[in-house]
Order: sequence, then C-alpha cells, then structure tokens
Amino acid sequence: MPKIADIEDTPNPNAVKFVLKERLTWGTAHSFASSEAAAADPLAAALFAIPHVTNVYYMDKWITVTQDGEADWPTLVREIAMPIREAEAAVKPAADAESSFEDDEPRLAAIRKLLDEQIRPALMADGGDLQIVGLEENLLTIRYFGACGSCPSSLAGTLSAIGNLARTIEPDIEVEVV
Repeated sequence: MPKIADIEDTPNPNAVKFVLKERLTWGTAHSFASSEAAAADPLAAALFAIPHVTNVYYMDKWITVTQDGEADWPTLVREIAMPIREAEAAVKPAADAESSFEDDEPRLAAIRKLLDEQIRPALMADGGDLQIVGLEENLLTIRYFGACGSCPSSLAGTLSAIGNLARTIEPDIEVEVV
C-alpha cells in the first residue's frame, strides 16, 4: 500500500499530483480519460468513482488526478487519498520488459532524445507527460497526459518549446497535439 509523501499543486488548476513513497509502476504510464477506460484498473476505477474526477494518470511514484473544476480541492484531496493508500505497490518487472526506440528513424530518435532530456522531466515534475505519436514528413504529433492534458500552459508555451527543440533537428518540423 503506497504511502503519500507529498501533495503538489500543478500548473493546471484542475489537477493535483500525489507523490508516493512506494512505486505504482516501474516506468509504465497508465492514463485514463474516463471511468469506462479505467474499468479494468482497480486504482483508476476507484478514483473515477469519486465525483468530479475526470482524468487519472500515474507512473512510478506519482499519480495525477484531474477534476472538472467544480469540486473543492481540500475536500477532494482527502477523498482521493483513500484509494491511493489502498492501492497495491508494483512488483519490479523483469529486466527484458523495457521498451526500446532503437528502430526509430534518425530524425525521430534525435527528437525523442531531446524531449526525453529537456521537456519530459519538467512535465513529469508538474504531474504530466507526453508521448510522441508519430513523425510523418514534417509533422510531429504528440499526446499530453495527466495534468498536461487540459493545461493551458502545455497547449501554448510547452508546445512552442517542443516545436523549437524539434526545429533544431529539422527546421521545417511542425508540432501538433492529438
């Protein structure tokens, strides 16, 4: 059962990040945008059973919960903490379970490396993350998760920073959120 080490505000006023003392996963992200999508995940399903919860994202030692903007955070945080404390801690996976991006084409590999080093750590610190969906010709598509999914900062400033970084690899690249 994970213990909550800290509760942090995020740049998204509708999302809060719970920092845990034990791992929920080992590098595998879990993102749910609805109770239907969360039905097979006991932790996410329990969180969606709480009124006003609209998104659940967790990875490693943190979980971000987003609400609809109608709830009082101090009250909601107390309700959210109960299922988190009752969740099962993760079992460390076998070493060969990690994914590899060695097959990426060189431009995509270089962009992924830049984002992994310069953008994703900041997003994770704020309770979110991003995934590269693809690179077709000069269009890089990404998807935001957690607090970043509905945050105005990620849809403006962060997206601009991602585009600027990608253009250091290829000057004509455009970035789109899906």
